[in-house]
Amino acid sequence: MPGRAGWFDGYWEYKLKPWDLAAGSLLVEEAGGRVSSPAGAPFDVDAGEIVASNGRIHDQIVDELRGL
Repeated sequence: MPGRAGWFDGYWEYKLKPWDLAAGSLLVEEAGGRVSSPAGAPFDVDAGEIVASNGRIHDQIVDELRGL
């Protein structure tokens, strides 16, 4: 899409180290997005997994991941 290169509305990943998550999660939250665990629990930098979104589609991503 024009004007959207390099932007994500939602992202998830597993098996990450805290240093892979800390700065990115802060940037998402400061920009008004949401971060959580893939199960929808509060984000824990030591858990090694994350769902990050623009906030509008966050619950939908979590619901989809619960079905995996």
